[in-house]
Amino acid sequence: MTATRRRVVVTGAASGIGRATALLFANAGYDVAVCDVNDVQLASVAKEIRATGGQAWSAIVDVSDRDAMRTWAGELHADGGAFDVVVNNAGVALSGAFLDLSLDDWEWLLDINLRGVVYGCHFFIPPMVERGQGGHVVNLSSVAGLVPVRDLSAYNAAKFGVLGLSESLRWELAEHNIGVTTICPGAVNTNIVRHGRMRGFEAEESVSIREEVQKQFVQKGAAPERVAKKILQSVGTRGGVRIVGLDGKIIHWLNRLAPTVTRWLADWQRQAALDRAADADRSTKAEG
Repeated sequence: MTATRRRVVVTGAASGIGRATALLFANAGYDVAVCDVNDVQLASVAKEIRATGGQAWSAIVDVSDRDAMRTWAGELHADGGAFDVVVNNAGVALSGAFLDLSLDDWEWLLDINLRGVVYGCHFFIPPMVERGQGGHVVNLSSVAGLVPVRDLSAYNAAKFGVLGLSESLRWELAEHNIGVTTICPGAVNTNIVRHGRMRGFEAEESVSIREEVQKQFVQKGAAPERVAKKILQSVGTRGGVRIVGLDGKIIHWLNRLAPTVTRWLADWQRQAALDRAADADRSTKAEG
C-alpha cells in the first residue's frame, strides 16, 4: 500500500450493492477492506480488487456479531490506521404481516440491518475522528426507510432507524469534517429477495411469491452499479439523504403529496403480485 492511497471499508461486499461498491472504489484508486458471510463470493471480490492494482483485505464477518466486528476493525486499524470511507451496506430482507412475525424474526432482521450499521459506525468512526483528517460514512437505508410499506414492518423499522442514526451522525460529525450520507434505493437488481425470509404463506405459496417479486426486481430494479456510483459521488460532500432509482423518488414524493393514493397503489401492486404468483403456481402444478 502506498502512502497516498485512500482506504475504504465495505460490509456485505460479496454480492449486489456491496460488491459493486467495493470494485468501483478500487477502480477509483482506493485500497479496500471487505467483509461478508459468503466466503467463496468474497474471495472472488478480493481477487478482482487486487487485479485493479490496489490492496484488498477480506474477512468472513457477521456484522451482527459485536465481538467479530470489534476484532476485525482492530486488525484493520493496526494494519494501517483509520479509514477514509466507511460503507455500512450489509443487509437482509424480511417480509410478512406483523402478526406473522416471531421475535426471532425481529432479532435476526434488526441485528443485521440496524445493529450491524451501529457496530460499523461504533468501531470505525472514532479512529477517523481521532486522526483528525475528516472522512465519510455511508449507511445503506432504503426507500422503505422513508415510506412505510405494508407487510414490511420489521424492515421499515430497521431502515427508518438507519436513516435516523445517519442524520443524527451527520449533525454531530460535521465539526470533525466527516460527512454522512444515507443511501435510500428503490428496487435494486440483487438477490436480497431470494435470500430473505417470508412469513404468513404456505411453503409452496411463498416460493411462487418470492420468485415473482425477485423477477420484478431483476426486470425493473436499478443496477447495483448505479447505487455504487451514488455512494462514490457522495464522498467529499456534506452528506445527506440520496434516493436512488426513479421508482424510489416517485414513491417518496407521492407519499409526501398524497399518502392515501400511495397506499392504494401499493395495495394494488401487492395484490397484482399475489395474483401473478398464484397463476404461476397453478401453471406449475398443471404441468406437473
